[in-house]
Amino acid sequence: MTAVKPGSTIGILGGGQLGRMLALAAAKLGYRTHIFCPDERSPAFHVARQFTIAPYENEEALAEFAKSCAVVTYEFENVPAKTAEIVARHSNLRPCARALKISQDRLLEKTFLNECGVTTAPFQPFETEEELTAAFRVIGRPAVAKTRRMGYDGKGQILIKNRQDIDRVMEVTGGAPSILEGFVQFDREISAIVARSVEGDVAAFPVGENVHTNHILDTTDVPATITEVVEAKAKVMATRIANALDYVGVLAVEMFVNDKTGDVIVNEIAPRVHNSGHWTIEGAETSQFEQHIRAICGLPLGPTKALGKVRMKNLLGKDILEYEQYLADTNAHFHHYGKLDPRDGRKMGHVTWVERFRPEEK
Repeated sequence: MTAVKPGSTIGILGGGQLGRMLALAAAKLGYRTHIFCPDERSPAFHVARQFTIAPYENEEALAEFAKSCAVVTYEFENVPAKTAEIVARHSNLRPCARALKISQDRLLEKTFLNECGVTTAPFQPFETEEELTAAFRVIGRPAVAKTRRMGYDGKGQILIKNRQDIDRVMEVTGGAPSILEGFVQFDREISAIVARSVEGDVAAFPVGENVHTNHILDTTDVPATITEVVEAKAKVMATRIANALDYVGVLAVEMFVNDKTGDVIVNEIAPRVHNSGHWTIEGAETSQFEQHIRAICGLPLGPTKALGKVRMKNLLGKDILEYEQYLADTNAHFHHYGKLDPRDGRKMGHVTWVERFRPEEK
């Protein structure tokens, strides 16, 4: 394959902070970016050469956008499937539309993962109260009910421990197609982030350990407090998923770890750069954002080693107003996403601390 040359335009579907950081990484390598997003306040617009404000259903605008780009990618997985299909008719879409389709539906995702030989929590689909009752006979309690589509950061989910929780399931899911998952006993949550090139080469970043607060990622630490065996198992699973999708770009796989048994269970996949990979900007030899640009443009993948012990912390809502304290910290790397409305739970920025390895620790 002929690589996309610097000076070419990379299209990005979605204008949030991930699109913003992708655009910055693209600029570092000499590329221009064109953002497509319906939200006129998108923070990615601030750093892109060109942007289009139009609904994802506007076929004419999508076609014009795609034709202006040598390659198109996306920064979030809820891009409508039809949008991806339209773009793919007029430009190279990487990652592929199949990755989007699978990750948008929890039933398709869990089924696909099991077909790959990857372990997940047991699950059963349901839509009606009768189907929910039948699913409970198979899964038992405790369990987690989740809508099949659109839920993230804990939205559209409910943990079920008793009869009262069961009665609330239909209220939370709204009667939408859903799945019931068996509750997984775990000691820690981790993310395995890999990049796969057009030629099929795969490079894995060190596994990160995640802590969530109110279902939203709070911190990621590298290295994770897991054994070498678990680290290797997580990377193999993520690589197997990427290969099965014929994936091009950065893929994040969120997993649960049971320390006693060494079991690693996949929770979900994200076909894009990921919040738990922000640590790589200052903490790895190549950031996840540059790695994604390299992959989709047909360039060699970069090295992925961590440069030290790293912690990344999300800044949610009014946390961003404490920016002066982070800027005064000489060990902190502060990132502001350019959003002006610090709503509760909204991802406004992040901070990364890197304790660089001494030569004998590398």
